[in-house]
Amino acid sequence: MEVLKNLPEMDLMRSEKMTSVQLIIPVESAHRAVSYLGELGLLQFRDLNDDKSPFQRTFVNQVKRCAEMSRKLRFFKDQINKAGLLSSALPTMQPDIDLEALETQLAEHEHELIEMNANSEKLQQTYNEFLEFKMVLQKAGVFLVSGNKSYETTEGIELDDNVYPSDYPESASLLEQATHSGPSNPSGLRFICGIIPKSKILLFERMLFRATRGNLLFNQAPADDLIMDAVSSEMVEKTVFVVFFSGEQARTKILKICEAFGANCYPVPEDFTKQTQITQEVLSRLSELETTLDVGIRHRNAALHTIGFHLTIWMTMVKREKAVFDTLNMLNFDVTKKCLVGEGWCPIFAKPQIQEALQRATFDSNSQVGIIFHVMDAVESPPTYFRTNAFTNAYQEIVDAYGVAKYQEANPAVYTVITFPFLFAVMFGDWGHGICLLIGALILIAREGKLSSQKLGSFMEMLFGGRYVLLLMSLFSIYCGLIYNEFFSVPYHIFGASAYKCRDKSCSDAYTVGLIKYRDAYPFGVDPSWRGSRSELPFLNSLKMKMSILFGVAQMNLGIMISYLNSIFFNNSLDIRYQFVPQMIFLNSLFGYLSLLIIIKWCTGSQADLYHVMIYMFLSPFDDLGENELFWGQRPLQILLLLSALVAVPWMLFPKPFILRKQHTERFQGRAYGILRSTEMDTDSEPGSARQHVEEFNFSEVFVHQMIHSIEFVLGSVSNTASYLRLWALSLAHSELSTVFYEKVLLLAWGYENILIRLVGLAVFAFATAFILLMMETLSAFLHALRLHWVEFQNKFYGGDGYKFKPFSFAAIADDED
Repeated sequence: MEVLKNLPEMDLMRSEKMTSVQLIIPVESAHRAVSYLGELGLLQFRDLNDDKSPFQRTFVNQVKRCAEMSRKLRFFKDQINKAGLLSSALPTMQPDIDLEALETQLAEHEHELIEMNANSEKLQQTYNEFLEFKMVLQKAGVFLVSGNKSYETTEGIELDDNVYPSDYPESASLLEQATHSGPSNPSGLRFICGIIPKSKILLFERMLFRATRGNLLFNQAPADDLIMDAVSSEMVEKTVFVVFFSGEQARTKILKICEAFGANCYPVPEDFTKQTQITQEVLSRLSELETTLDVGIRHRNAALHTIGFHLTIWMTMVKREKAVFDTLNMLNFDVTKKCLVGEGWCPIFAKPQIQEALQRATFDSNSQVGIIFHVMDAVESPPTYFRTNAFTNAYQEIVDAYGVAKYQEANPAVYTVITFPFLFAVMFGDWGHGICLLIGALILIAREGKLSSQKLGSFMEMLFGGRYVLLLMSLFSIYCGLIYNEFFSVPYHIFGASAYKCRDKSCSDAYTVGLIKYRDAYPFGVDPSWRGSRSELPFLNSLKMKMSILFGVAQMNLGIMISYLNSIFFNNSLDIRYQFVPQMIFLNSLFGYLSLLIIIKWCTGSQADLYHVMIYMFLSPFDDLGENELFWGQRPLQILLLLSALVAVPWMLFPKPFILRKQHTERFQGRAYGILRSTEMDTDSEPGSARQHVEEFNFSEVFVHQMIHSIEFVLGSVSNTASYLRLWALSLAHSELSTVFYEKVLLLAWGYENILIRLVGLAVFAFATAFILLMMETLSAFLHALRLHWVEFQNKFYGGDGYKFKPFSFAAIADDED
């Protein structure tokens, strides 16, 4: 035990040692001090105003101002994206400006943009009206000419000369004039011209027909140009229509239906000369509007380009300011002493850096009073903080997805770095597929600098974040694939000739039983002669199933050993004596013994039935083993192991709760009153005195918890061992699926002389390999390896009920926004 205590600590094995600290900051240097701490990113503030709403806090007005500036900056960004411009990728350096100056500058820019947008919208709406009017004049003129030929005796017209004065385009809007008509002529034929989106034309025509009971003539023609929708800014295809009707009542109905369908009606004279005159006026006005719109767009883009040049640094500045004021709202404001009081957590190694930053803040703010920084005791458990790098971060995230480690608890990520990709490779073992994964991982690693600065999709972000996990998974897959001797399910004589040959010349192929062993075993991995033989499946089944049990028992023993390291670290001798020892005895008396039998059977070549041995070890422990005996003294050893397993169960269940109750009774017997001590006593004289938070001892609760834990371990030992058989099942499924695609697709297509069939077979094989074997099978093996670590391995020692260390950091704010 002393040897284990003296071992050097690993960086990831235990979380960083944390300390609770208190800050007393003068008001004049508070903002600068919090800003420097945000740049450092090593102090987690505790919210001391938890009972207050956001509107009751000290710096609520500053937070509101920052939120309003953020809204304006988002508006600028949306406008820049809508205009198709690019904001400056790198933040341009400019002289430091304070919050008030930036607020004024943003308000001016917003007012200018809103005014330009309003003018642009009005001009665009007018332009759309004239463009629609032009198309209506062009298309409707054809219908009106044909109408004149058919109805020469008709006296009623829609509009007369008085409707179109010389100043028509400037004096009134076109939509207003659409409602004006000439002198009513109830007995004559009248018409209405307009334009409507093409998607509504069929329903529009049907509604008109029903409203007028078929007493109309409806003509339509597609518009030549697309019209920009004012709401969605999308180009809409429209249709010009002319409705001929009779009577004022029908006219009223038609106009209401046009309004309901969003159709724009325009006044078109029946006289061809006036149509030509108005068309020329409309074309002239369109030309003027196009010029005006181009000038306005150029002016607006110039303003947006100026804003975009500084947008990145403005957004960064506002986000930082808002984060600083949000953090200041977590501090207590002492009005009498004009200072802010804050509390939080920081790693012990970061104390000198934090003190240096606070001293710098005092000097830069010209404060006459320094910032007080001192360590204090805390009752609650500290947060958990592991210093990771690009390689270990992904494995730590895999563990944290299950639950964050308690403070100073053993970290499973140390072992997950190796065990996770290895168990994945046991299920995915094929060195051809492993090479494909390796190429993908190397591409991601080679482009690490470029991809880290880009915004990736969810799938690519997941792949890029796990690039080093993918790297080790591919390397272990190549290793296991060499052991299985599978390259896209094809075996190769890589390490020499086979140990088997045909019994006689009649043994022409591998599908006979005429293979005999004539030399030493194949030097590395599975002998390629097993592939295709009648014994292939029974042999691989036996090999992979027993190998899965060995890996499972080894990893579960590792988990129990880590619980022993936890008990040593926390000086918990009860857990060592009444949990670790009986758990090791129980697990290894049954499944450790099974692993021993597997190894002995492999070494001796015995034909003993291990199923029979393990079943009758429980049912008939005193019976003779007969041909299933693998070594001398096996039966007495089995009886001893069975008794040990039976003793281990009550050993786990009963002693610990009763000992805890006895310790609690002895600790507080005759101590109804505590010893009075001075509140100014140095707490260092009594280590951990501030942490002596005595909870009420409930024996029944402790006993039930221990009983649940014991039953869970006993039943879990059986179910967890069986769960490791997924290594065998998925490995076999991957191998057989690869064989099916190789033999039934590639080889079958290659048997034809037709080059087209061969190319199709090759394409199907490549597609199946890429999407089924490399994507779906990889995901399946990944999830099963994840389950084995979360459930079967970590439940032996890992509590996972801690909380992460989340320091106030500007870098973390930028990552969250991205």
